[in-house]
Amino acid sequence: MCACAASVGASDHGRNPGQTIARSAGGGVGPSQTSLRVDTNIVVVPVTVTDWADRPITGLVRSAFSVFEDKIEQKVAYFSSEDAPLSVGIVFDCSASMGYKLGKSREAVARFPDVSNPADEFFLITFSSRADLVVPFSRSTEKIRDGLSVARSGGRTALLDATYMALHYFKQARNARRALLIVSDGGENDCRYNQRELRIILRESDVLIYAAGIYEEIAPLANKDSFDGPALLTELAEETGGREFAAGDSRDLPKLVAMIGRELRDQYVLGYTPTNHEADGKYHRIQVRVKRHGTHLSWRPGYYAAAF
Repeated sequence: MCACAASVGASDHGRNPGQTIARSAGGGVGPSQTSLRVDTNIVVVPVTVTDWADRPITGLVRSAFSVFEDKIEQKVAYFSSEDAPLSVGIVFDCSASMGYKLGKSREAVARFPDVSNPADEFFLITFSSRADLVVPFSRSTEKIRDGLSVARSGGRTALLDATYMALHYFKQARNARRALLIVSDGGENDCRYNQRELRIILRESDVLIYAAGIYEEIAPLANKDSFDGPALLTELAEETGGREFAAGDSRDLPKLVAMIGRELRDQYVLGYTPTNHEADGKYHRIQVRVKRHGTHLSWRPGYYAAAF
């Protein structure tokens, strides 16, 4: 979540100098369009806390969290759990491998905006052998549904190219909080960009990636890309502090997409000024802990410091 400061956040396994932050009603600070600009280096860390059943845990206070940068504990100076507006991209797989899964996938994603904030905005990219921006940023959920209704399966799978296009298009987002929903079986077999190139871009982005992967039983003669799907989607999501949700049956998709929507609404935002003030341009690793047993945390694994 950055404009001109360090982007941050990770999974269990930001913003740079001049970052904009906004005070919540409870005195905390979180990203917002109507914001207070500060001159110090603020690292903003969106954090998701869930229980054993993957249900978001709400109601935690600032003192419940500890943040470490490069293994050194940082002071949590800013805290927010408000439902700030989101800019959301949807990357929807229309390749031939989706086949009969397309209808249920389309239905599930069409319902995703139902849990949105009125100030949220959305865009839609569909992909097969190539990626296409079908619906530019809009607050009209009907436009997203209309764009999905014309999606047809066919062609190969340019998942990485579609993800790259989406990350680039986020430069036009109005809201500071940004998330990308990828719905796919994860098989990649027709891209210009490779995973290494995309990983670099992901580490520099301020976008949380959530993936809904559809992994129904794979035919014995299926190609290797089908088997690589789960690992690819998991890597993309965890690199940004998001998560991958797996569906063994396309009929499970509506439930998974609804879970992702709720999780985006129930995130915590922590902010701190790094004890290491050097503008070294290096990658700094983040770790977040919470004083509560039986929880799973997701956050962004680190950020690149500004270099002057």
